[in-house]
Amino acid sequence: MTQTTSNPRLACVMVGLPARGKTFIAQKVCRYLTWLGINTKVFNVGNYRRQLHGAKPNHTFFDPSNPTGVHQRKEAAHAALDDMIRWFNDDQGVVAIYDATNGTIDRRRLVHDKLTKENIQVFFIESLCQDESVIMDNIKQVKLSSPDYANMDPEEAASDFMARIEHYKGHYQTLEEPEYTYMKMVNVGSQVIINMIRGYLESRIVYYLMNLHTQPRKIYMSRHGESMFNVQGKIGGDSELSPRGQLYASKLPGLVKENLGDKELFVWTSTMRRTIQTSGQLNYPKMNRKALDELDAGVCDGMTYEEIEERYPEDYANRDDDKFNYRYKGGESYRDVVARLEPIIMDLERQTNILIIGHQAILRCIYAYFMDYNQEDLPYIKIPLHTVIELTPKAYGCDEKRYKVDIEAVDTHRPKPTKQTVAKKAAKVDPKLKQAIGASGEIVSENGCPIIPISPQLWPSKSANTNTTNHKSHLQQDIGKLDLGEPIAATNGKY
Repeated sequence: MTQTTSNPRLACVMVGLPARGKTFIAQKVCRYLTWLGINTKVFNVGNYRRQLHGAKPNHTFFDPSNPTGVHQRKEAAHAALDDMIRWFNDDQGVVAIYDATNGTIDRRRLVHDKLTKENIQVFFIESLCQDESVIMDNIKQVKLSSPDYANMDPEEAASDFMARIEHYKGHYQTLEEPEYTYMKMVNVGSQVIINMIRGYLESRIVYYLMNLHTQPRKIYMSRHGESMFNVQGKIGGDSELSPRGQLYASKLPGLVKENLGDKELFVWTSTMRRTIQTSGQLNYPKMNRKALDELDAGVCDGMTYEEIEERYPEDYANRDDDKFNYRYKGGESYRDVVARLEPIIMDLERQTNILIIGHQAILRCIYAYFMDYNQEDLPYIKIPLHTVIELTPKAYGCDEKRYKVDIEAVDTHRPKPTKQTVAKKAAKVDPKLKQAIGASGEIVSENGCPIIPISPQLWPSKSANTNTTNHKSHLQQDIGKLDLGEPIAATNGKY
């Protein structure tokens, strides 16, 4: 049954031979859009096939001349597609990612026609790769850990998977249908081809994918050393480091050198003194970025939490009730910070090894992106002082290590309050105070609401404009020249 909705409904349909990075792309897009508050879900046909018919380690199952294999794979593909449509209709889904080979014109037409009948826009994303070393690396890093090859000799498994690929190659047809909206990524984004990109969400996804790379790298994050405001229990401000914070700054270069060796590293800080002072003894190229400044506490800047609770009890209770969406008067919410940090995330996806010296709220938002935290839990992630967090991006997530420097510091983490605690605090608020002029912070939205606008279209659809032509271009320009929407100041070295 066709469902009508005011929200856009977009299906990203993956296209590509096995081991071309389709699932990597699907998971990255899902994590990015979810971080931005857009209801997104991946539907992986391989998982449906294993659930319905069990693991299939032998490549003959994927032989097009094997009628049983063909029937069971079609059954899995239809089950995933039907579930995806139900998710759009029942769970108010916005973006679904249909992760399968979809390697023939007939198959893509079937998927396209079925989804468009349900008022779902279709955006094909094809991953092409001719680099055999990249393909083999993907097989060894990702495919051999699949349930299909559990407890199997790695060399034997790799040989079987290569034979599986050959079964698909014989009838694979690359995307060239001029009437479809699509994007092609060639050799992990070294070349990008787009066709008929009209929608706002599609354009955001295209821009995001153009920033991805698969080169090995590490992302280090550290809060500034302990500040004088930390010692005094105050929030915000632009205070200097405490003596213990200065000691941490002196120990940081040795810790970085010990774990990174002589590899290249770039250092980003905010424009605030405590982060710049923490980076002072690091002998690497540095950049001060305004977008990395701490969450703006507005009229509460420079106050302790006890002072806020005393002067603005209703606001204090409201923030505990919905910390992600609560915006200080004259300041920001975590939701605002995520929107502010989107250009930083785009830039991070282009980088190699990098160290971000930042603030608690800022690093929570960045950490949540890489580690796939939801909006409700994001404001309570533990990012302690005098600790370096190391993230190593992998195919479907990140490995994490934490290095604690043996220098004492105050604990600024406030655990997530229980619902009973929040209700008690709200009940204690004097009704007279509710009428008084207070901080007047506001809950700016609800959890799960998109952080960015998700306008359905940038341009009229083909049906609304008979003169619409195919917009097809080979995008080979340097992404670094694109406007990221926030000023960058280099402090030393070239970057």
